[in-house]
Amino acid sequence: MAGVYYSEGEWFDESPKLTGPADHAFWMSSVVFDGARAFGGLVPDLDRHCERLLNSARALGLEPNISAAEVEKLCIEGVRKMPKESELYIRPMFYGTTGFLMPDPEGTKFTLAVYDSPMPEFTGMKVCLSSRRRPAADMAPTDAKASCLYPNTGRAIKEATEKGFDNAVVLDFEGNVAEFASANIWLVKDGKAITPAQNGTFLAGVTRKRIIQLLGEAGIEVEERIVTFDEVMEADEIFSTGNYGKVMPVTRVEDRDLQPGPVCTKARELYFEYAKSCSVF
Repeated sequence: MAGVYYSEGEWFDESPKLTGPADHAFWMSSVVFDGARAFGGLVPDLDRHCERLLNSARALGLEPNISAAEVEKLCIEGVRKMPKESELYIRPMFYGTTGFLMPDPEGTKFTLAVYDSPMPEFTGMKVCLSSRRRPAADMAPTDAKASCLYPNTGRAIKEATEKGFDNAVVLDFEGNVAEFASANIWLVKDGKAITPAQNGTFLAGVTRKRIIQLLGEAGIEVEERIVTFDEVMEADEIFSTGNYGKVMPVTRVEDRDLQPGPVCTKARELYFEYAKSCSVF
């Protein structure tokens, strides 16, 4: 996997070894990250990802030692070190090095990985209902993109793949739909695009926010509200938004087959048209 990595003021061609058993991040999982994308030299919404990274750090008790603008500048520098035609994942991170139960804010360090990660094809995914739940805001640091939240994501994905599916619909602590295990969920009914409202149990993603704006500008009604799994099963279309695949259709939910629909297709077209304005070369 070709890539470049930044730590302590230096760039590396291989992933540097950063932590050990005495570090808070290794011991107590005081790690936050964000994910952005570069493809063809385009890096959409990089500034929003960098701003969210700093918010995540502070939510976990870390204190960023560089600004969002400085993080963004380093991300662009990393992208420019790779071939322009590359499809890249951009992963800036803050992590704690000192502390006991809580990290010491002054022990916060920054690192960055920019590496090859091909964009998935627009072929659709199969999903099922997960037995896992998203925690409430008083149960976990749901206001941060924190690494400690992702083992449960992994368990939801594992459960789904063992059943022959690609991903899973995850409910919140109240039994309403929160998101997919690894992306935000959308459904379409009678031409209206619907996505669960923010309720503190999941991160309402950067790509989700962009799609809400783009669909609205295109005259497609968007509704953010409580969503039930019964509504998912009855939807005309289902699709996901997220950094990894941007906009991806669902072609099967449980035992029901679907096709990529016009709203999903339009959302994807609008997103990649918008992305053309985000070149860093």
